[in-house]
Amino acid sequence: MPPAASGILSRMPVDVPGLRAASLARARDRPRGPEPASVSDLILPDTPGVRARRYRPTVDEPRPLLVYLHGGMWIVGGLESHDRLCRQIAAATDVEVLAVAYRLAPEHRYPAAVDDALAAVRWVAERTDAPAIGIGGDSAGGCVAALAALAPRDEAEPLLSALIMFCPNTDLTADVAGPEIVAGAHLWAPTAAARRAASPLLAPDLSGLPPTVLLTAEHDDLRPEGDALAARLADAGVPVTHRVEPGTEHGFVMSDGPATDRALADVARVLAPGSGSLPTSRRRPQ
Repeated sequence: MPPAASGILSRMPVDVPGLRAASLARARDRPRGPEPASVSDLILPDTPGVRARRYRPTVDEPRPLLVYLHGGMWIVGGLESHDRLCRQIAAATDVEVLAVAYRLAPEHRYPAAVDDALAAVRWVAERTDAPAIGIGGDSAGGCVAALAALAPRDEAEPLLSALIMFCPNTDLTADVAGPEIVAGAHLWAPTAAARRAASPLLAPDLSGLPPTVLLTAEHDDLRPEGDALAARLADAGVPVTHRVEPGTEHGFVMSDGPATDRALADVARVLAPGSGSLPTSRRRPQ
C-alpha cells in the first residue's frame, strides 16, 4: 500500500484495515460453494487495474450475464468476500456472473466505484455474446449498481436488461444506519453534495431504468430507504419486483435459506433467456 494511502487509513474514524481483515477472515471460513464450469480472474481493460472474476455456468453457449458488485460500506469487500454468493448465483440461475472488485474508499472516493461498474458493463457489451446484461449488488454494491444503471439509460439501445438490488443503501444523506455504515458513506462521499449525488433515492428522474428487483430485509435499518426507492421506481413507470423478506436482517443473501433461494429465483426470472418480459437487445459500443 502506498504511504499516502496508509496515512489516510490511520486517520479514519473506523478501523478500515481491521474491517478489511475481518471480511477476508469471514470469507475464508465460509464453505466454498458450487463449482461452475469455469471460474477465471481478469483485469478489466480501461480501468486502473480493477480486478474481476468471471463465473460461467457453461462454456458451450452464451448465457445472460450479471455484473455483480459486492457490499461492504464502500470501504471493504472484494472478490473473496462474495465468491461463494457469486458461485451460488451462477449455479442456481444458469446466469454468468462477472464480479467486480471496484475501487474502495477512502483511497478512492465517489464516483470511482461507479466508473468501475460502468467500465465492467461496457467490457461485457463489447467482448461477450451475452444475450442480456444485468447489473446488481448487495448493500453498498446495490447503491453502486443503481448509480451505474442511471448513466447509460439514455443511449439509443440500452445496455442493461435488469437492475438487481439486495438490501441497498439508497440515501446517503439520511445518516440513520449504524455508525460504521454512516462512516463508510462519509469516507466514500465526503461532502454533503457528494452524498446527495451518490443517493439513488434522490435522483431527480428514475424513469427509463431497466426492470428492477429490489429486496429489503424486515429487520434492517436500510429497509425504509430501500422500500422508498422501490416506490419511486414504480411511480416512474419502471417494472419493479419488490419484496420485504420477513424475519431477515441486512445481508441475508450471504446466508443460506428460503429468502436467499427466492432472491436467486428472482435473478433467474429477470435474466432468463426468452422470459418475454425484459428487453434483450443492446447496442454494442463502437
